[in-house]
Amino acid sequence: MKKSLRRQRDSFNEINITPLTDIFLVLLIIMMVVAPLLDQQGLKLSVPTIQQADKQTKESKVIVVNISEKNTFSINGKSITDDTLQSTLAELKKTKKDGLLIQSAGKAKHGAVVKVMNSARNAGIESISLIEK
Repeated sequence: MKKSLRRQRDSFNEINITPLTDIFLVLLIIMMVVAPLLDQQGLKLSVPTIQQADKQTKESKVIVVNISEKNTFSINGKSITDDTLQSTLAELKKTKKDGLLIQSAGKAKHGAVVKVMNSARNAGIESISLIEK
């Protein structure tokens, strides 16, 4: 019996290091490819400096349309009818190019808001914002 145990021990005396060497070579290649990429720095950001803002009042270049609870439209305090809404917006678009702001009363109907949005799109206004008063 002692001979059979001895034979089993003798047969397992050598370790095959070929797979281990293959793994190390693959890791070495990966590190050689990744190492140059680690040299690159992140984003180059510059911190903005604080400057005194000029105290100039700039005229708003946004058209503001108010929709009342009675579903009437007004621009700059002037009442506008449904028929003249699109032409008025097209005329104002020439001077106020930043878009349209629709200020809707809480009880205004959805249809009135959609009417202003459709008129604005037909007048060529692309930027439309909507807020509730």
